[in-house]
Amino acid sequence: MEGARFGAAFASGLAGTDCLIHLLDAGDHVVCSDDVYGGTFRIFDKVFKRLGLTFSFVDLSRPGSLEAGLTPKTRMVWLETPTNPTLKLVDLARVAEIARARKIITVCDNTFLSPYFQRPLEHGIDVVLHSTTKYINGHSDTVGGFVGTSDPELAQRIYFLQNAVGGVPSPMDSFLVLRGVKTLSVRMARHEENAMKVAEFLDGHKKAGHVVYPGLKSHPQHALARKQMKGFGGMLTFEIEGGLPAARKFLKSVKIFACAESLGGVESLIEHPAIMTHASVPPETRAALGISDGFIRLSVGIEDVQDLIDDLGQAFAQA
Repeated sequence: MEGARFGAAFASGLAGTDCLIHLLDAGDHVVCSDDVYGGTFRIFDKVFKRLGLTFSFVDLSRPGSLEAGLTPKTRMVWLETPTNPTLKLVDLARVAEIARARKIITVCDNTFLSPYFQRPLEHGIDVVLHSTTKYINGHSDTVGGFVGTSDPELAQRIYFLQNAVGGVPSPMDSFLVLRGVKTLSVRMARHEENAMKVAEFLDGHKKAGHVVYPGLKSHPQHALARKQMKGFGGMLTFEIEGGLPAARKFLKSVKIFACAESLGGVESLIEHPAIMTHASVPPETRAALGISDGFIRLSVGIEDVQDLIDDLGQAFAQA
């Protein structure tokens, strides 16, 4: 996985996250992307902060922000690219260079793109993390996690912690993830193909505003996406006019898209981050990130793309 020399499987992505944060000691500081999976924010802010770690949530997509967030006690940089859910991109090579010069561990959660579209280790990142629940399994029927590195010293520390802390996957979950890996390439290619067409449809729809997809030239970091990603993935977001009432009606009106918090499965999913995946993020933080009441996230599946577009079109009419 990921071209990593060493890897460890976990019972969930968060179990992998828990293991990696246990690499640190009380008093250590972590610089984290300001826009991350809600469960990542929750475990950092509500669990590990109580145990003596400190966290700074920084917009790592902005030049100079990482340097400004570092302190003498910074021991780890944690990032997502694209971020969840606003799809901001982080320059992996630049972050790796800055952190390596200071002997700071870098971790990239690569769940949104899978190893098929992006390989952070090849850009100098120390550790890569996945919720294999998502694209790597791809069938929404198991929960799992993966941590990979090519650093032998880090690998031995991770193996020790995995054994000490637990959180290992069951044999059946492991079997299901390995089954999913067999079709990863064909699934990811179809996810991207469909997502691009859905993004173009939304971009031209009068009731959809602020469509964000790295494959669109309108994405502010489209050039970076083309540089460090093999493809643009299956995740996209947009805002619907009318705020929360319109968003609720829209989510209740879709027939093919299933309203669910997960992502990366063969079926298309739709969710409302403000009241679902990112409900644990404080309202003022969501507002600062641009996660409004009309903000909607799509995980575009591998169904017939015209069926998906027609479904979104009728939902707009209902809303």
